[in-house]
Amino acid sequence: MKKTQALINELLVDVFNHILSIEEAELIKAGIKLSINEVHILEAVKNAEYPTMTNIAKKLRITTGTLTTSIDRLVQKKYVVRDNDENDRRKVLIRLTPNALEVLKAHEKFHSKMIEALLEDMKIDEDEVLIKSLESIAEFFRSKY
Repeated sequence: MKKTQALINELLVDVFNHILSIEEAELIKAGIKLSINEVHILEAVKNAEYPTMTNIAKKLRITTGTLTTSIDRLVQKKYVVRDNDENDRRKVLIRLTPNALEVLKAHEKFHSKMIEALLEDMKIDEDEVLIKSLESIAEFFRSKY
């Protein structure tokens, strides 16, 4: 691996790991007893236009079997509810409970604080350069994986 590629790899992994560990610490501090993966599942349910197991699994890039295990736990913990689709009783929709919405508020607050701190501490005058770079990285990963 070339020096530049190794550095980019190290930086991406480092940023990813830092964000996850800070997120987990913030959840604990907020008294939320969910894993970061469970919170990300709640977020995917919230953002899904049609929150079926298949759609949510696709959005998270996991199998429906893996998602089923997590949804079972979230049902037990009273963060989601399974509902049958009124038009097609074979389809199961996932709905967030008020508890889940509270968790997502705290999670969104964390993300807002993180972005504000990033932009403030880095003293980025031209946010457009950062945004374009992040969009390019995100598009690359979407198209390849």
